[in-house]
Amino acid sequence: MKNSIRPGTLRRVLNLWPPFLFSGIRVTDIASDWHSARVELRARPWNRNYVGVHFGGSLFAMTDPFWMLLTMHALGNDYIVWDQAGSIEFVKPARGTVHARFQLDDAVLAQLRAATARGGKHLHWFETAIVDATGETVARVRKQVYVRRKRDRRPGAEERGLAA
Repeated sequence: MKNSIRPGTLRRVLNLWPPFLFSGIRVTDIASDWHSARVELRARPWNRNYVGVHFGGSLFAMTDPFWMLLTMHALGNDYIVWDQAGSIEFVKPARGTVHARFQLDDAVLAQLRAATARGGKHLHWFETAIVDATGETVARVRKQVYVRRKRDRRPGAEERGLAA
């Protein structure tokens, strides 16, 4: 079911999703193979904080779902993928348009598959830099993603009568 949506369709849906739309967050790209995405946040009067720079909640929100979404779609329907934890470190004041790029490597996907091959859960940390128009990092975001093979896709599922 989760792989039934195309990346371009998801990009358009996310751009109309009220938390993104009204925060000035725009998804500019999701790769056709689900291995990368790019998101930007434009400065608007309603997403600035008291001192006139980007509100930290908007900076975190612009990165929130992407590691989970990319991992979920790239691994396919045999896996359960959830966000587990997240943190943000503010490096310098964010002004103007900022962006974040998410790049999911085949090596990481292989590591996730190997770590969950026997049915156990695996927690993986991803890191993303939010950068300004000059390429300087304004914030660093860490997201922990929970990955586990679905019960009916685990080793021995057929013997236990769980196979789909």
